[in-house]
Amino acid sequence: MIPVLVELNNGRFFASIANDPKFRAEGASRDEAVRTLESDLQAKVARGEIVWINIPKRAITDFAGSFQDDPELDEIVREAYRLRDEQKAAEFPE
Repeated sequence: MIPVLVELNNGRFFASIANDPKFRAEGASRDEAVRTLESDLQAKVARGEIVWINIPKRAITDFAGSFQDDPELDEIVREAYRLRDEQKAAEFPE
């Protein structure tokens, strides 16, 4: 199953693959536009092959520690703390 978006524009129907609006078909009716898109897609698949690939999901915790030895990050953190301490001292003088 492939999600298809059908739109009416100036009296014509346009059907497109939902995540690829460049692949679209036009028709006088909704059904004609969908049938044309389906036919075009079947012809395209007949010339090639659809394969699935697996891209593993990564959670934010997968990145934990990956920048621990980055000297640039260390410098950024030191500067952020320095600015925080300056602001705190200005807001709450002793």
